[in-house]
Amino acid sequence: MADARLAGTQIADSVIDLFGGTPLVRMKRIMEVEQLPAVLAMKMETTNPGGSSKDRPALEMIVAAEREGLLTPGGTIVEPTSGNTGVGLAIVAAQRGYSCVFVMTDKVAPEKISLLKAYGAEVIVCPVAVAPDDPRSYYSVAERLTQERNAFRPNQYANPNNPLSHYKTTGPELWEQTAGRITHFVAGAGTCGSITGTARYLKEQNPNIKIIAADPEGSVFSGGSGRPYLVEGVGEDFFPAAWAPELYDETIAISDAESFRMARYVSQVEGILIGGSGGMAVAAAIQVAKRATPNDIIVIFNPDSGRGYLSRVFDDDWMANFGFLTEGELSVGAVLETRTATLDNLLYVNPTETVRAAIERMRANGVSQLPVCKNTPPFAAAEVAGSVDELELMEAIAADGSVMDTPVEDVMGKHLPTIGVGQKLELAVEMLHTSPALLVLSGGRPLSVVTRTDILTYFDAQANT
Repeated sequence: MADARLAGTQIADSVIDLFGGTPLVRMKRIMEVEQLPAVLAMKMETTNPGGSSKDRPALEMIVAAEREGLLTPGGTIVEPTSGNTGVGLAIVAAQRGYSCVFVMTDKVAPEKISLLKAYGAEVIVCPVAVAPDDPRSYYSVAERLTQERNAFRPNQYANPNNPLSHYKTTGPELWEQTAGRITHFVAGAGTCGSITGTARYLKEQNPNIKIIAADPEGSVFSGGSGRPYLVEGVGEDFFPAAWAPELYDETIAISDAESFRMARYVSQVEGILIGGSGGMAVAAAIQVAKRATPNDIIVIFNPDSGRGYLSRVFDDDWMANFGFLTEGELSVGAVLETRTATLDNLLYVNPTETVRAAIERMRANGVSQLPVCKNTPPFAAAEVAGSVDELELMEAIAADGSVMDTPVEDVMGKHLPTIGVGQKLELAVEMLHTSPALLVLSGGRPLSVVTRTDILTYFDAQANT
């Protein structure tokens, strides 16, 4: 109940009352630099108390659960999340006296885990590179914990109150803020709550409004198989209940590299600190804006702040290690360029292939290590399962000759250390002190393996030129 003493003041009754009502801002400098004819505007969901758009569905889902008797005083909330939904749920839970358990994948930035713990939540981390029905997946773990703890699981992927929250709030806000003149809405698709709920409202007002879904390369929404990618909080390896392609006029796939580049670019040019998913949406919106007219108003849905990605997208070392940054001519890439004529860029073995096959591949190509990779090229970094080394294989076979016909996954060792294709050779030399080989990444994907012999050969060639 509202405090009568606040009557006539501008003091909110609780932090929950501050959810929504986020501003819309013109991206003036991006429009100038990119020479865009249309107006480009960003919906600043970062101004929600939890720092993201997920505050909206968090409140709607909990209020509905209370109304339906699914969540009672002192109850527990369990939810798989990339972080933002968890924050929204944790804020509402703190106001209402619930405890929270959140399940996350290991690709989530560590600051997101710390943030959820700061709200008093329990956090459980699961591997990202497993199928949704795998018992280790964050979906499966969340379902198990829900049963074990007799908890309420909002299930943002299937809960109709997720898109409903955006139908009731985000859509009307955009219609009012643009005076009904919005022509395009660009948003990332993950749970699909924000894009579907907003799209449904906007299409009811004007069916000619174009809805564009921005999607990570690899996600099923843009035709991928759901293979791992590095952008957080968007894309999926399955189609959630809120997926509504009949509302979307176009789906644009954006690479990890372009998403991260754009996030850093927007932060430096516009002074708006956005994350990888925001960068992905901006990259897609720019594509749309370049073919739009001066009368068009293109709204970008920015789901969260870059503050949750400081250790990743905005960390030069992390970016360079995944091959997103270059550091000059004397780089790992220069070594690879000198040998492409004689050796395939990436030699690998699948986990289900035999040890015998791995040995034959190493012998045929004159190498002593192979990464073990799931699926087929091009691989995501998360699809590298481990490695095999000739010395380790020799020791295993000497102990038991039958190992020759067992799957590689039964005897593989740990991952090779990774280095970005653009990183300096001196770093590679330093890392090779403790490892015989390094896995080279480019744009977040495994590109090749570089060894001590490769670098020595490169130095020898340089000395003779």
